[in-house]
Amino acid sequence: MRSSLCATYVALTLLSPAVPTRLAAPPAPGANIQLLRTPNSGIQPQTVVDASGTVHMIYFKGDAKAGDIEYVRRAAGSADFSQPLRVNSIPQSAVAIGTVRGPQLAVGRNGRAYAIWFGPATKTEGHDDSMPVFFTRLDDSSSGFEPQRNLVYSATGTDGGLSVAADQNGNVYAVWHATGDTPGEEHRRVYLERSLDDGKTFSRESPVSPKELGACGCCGMRAFVDSRGMLSILFRAAAQTIHRDMTLLTSLDKGETFQARTVSSWELNACPMSSASFTEGSGKSFAAWEKAGQVYFSPLGGKLDELSPAALPSAEQMLRKHPAIAANRRGEVLLAWTEGTGWAKGGSVAWQLFDVTGKPLGTRGTAAGLAVWGLPSVFADAAGNFTVVY
Repeated sequence: MRSSLCATYVALTLLSPAVPTRLAAPPAPGANIQLLRTPNSGIQPQTVVDASGTVHMIYFKGDAKAGDIEYVRRAAGSADFSQPLRVNSIPQSAVAIGTVRGPQLAVGRNGRAYAIWFGPATKTEGHDDSMPVFFTRLDDSSSGFEPQRNLVYSATGTDGGLSVAADQNGNVYAVWHATGDTPGEEHRRVYLERSLDDGKTFSRESPVSPKELGACGCCGMRAFVDSRGMLSILFRAAAQTIHRDMTLLTSLDKGETFQARTVSSWELNACPMSSASFTEGSGKSFAAWEKAGQVYFSPLGGKLDELSPAALPSAEQMLRKHPAIAANRRGEVLLAWTEGTGWAKGGSVAWQLFDVTGKPLGTRGTAAGLAVWGLPSVFADAAGNFTVVY
């Protein structure tokens, strides 16, 4: 794990009651926006809505250095989430410290949920700080999770970035960045493992990012498959240790080949511990990321424009970090993020609604009480209304 340079730029949270609590959000034109506390006093919620309208959610509980992941779901039209299922089969085998290292979720064919997460650091020859990359999936009965597996074979030297994505044809993609045999961020690469059988088996990992780009060691990343089957991976590069450009990898052939392009350039001789998000709605896909204390989003395809939610934060506002994005059936976009957070320090969650042209709708909303190591998640329902979970 990184310390001094990383701690300069991190974001965190203060959390929730034992039962989800719905709070009123400021009124805005367009979609309704509802606030929801993470169930069971969890942190780092991750949400996916499947084709049937069921909301799937995972969250972290316990010691951030060695805790557990729980899973709940809520059927369309229901007001309550299910009883939680523990995702990790080995107790206290998940990590959330630093916010960017928390678990991630995907939902694939027939509503099957997949989870990926870092385990506590293990000492292996040549890689004293390497953390295992654990994966599991809902079993065939949807009543529990299969025993967790470590996906790492050769791409050791993990730190801050991993993700999972799935489509409706049984393809599942697990990604993370690692140093492998050559230490240094400038040599770090994004690795991919593919499954063609709903996550039952995976290929061995192989590098998919350009060698010369490197990867920011303690920055998060995100993978996503849209309705056309395009696989997208958003990660922060670290070329020559100073070019911390947000970089998009896209594949139209199920991860066989990738194209890379810069989304947002940034020269910085430090690790900002950033994260990213994807969504799809009304036939469009969007990416969200952060840079120098601000959060941005843009539709994918064509030229990527940095659409800012508001003016740059003032000196009193602290950093904006950890964007979460959702789009509804009308093409409206909700962007949420953290404010006033830092290493081992909570803060608040904020959000802004945008119309189909990227113009802000209404005023920016905020809510205090974001926990240490926390971040928000957002989703849209079938009616086009949004929920911010934190």
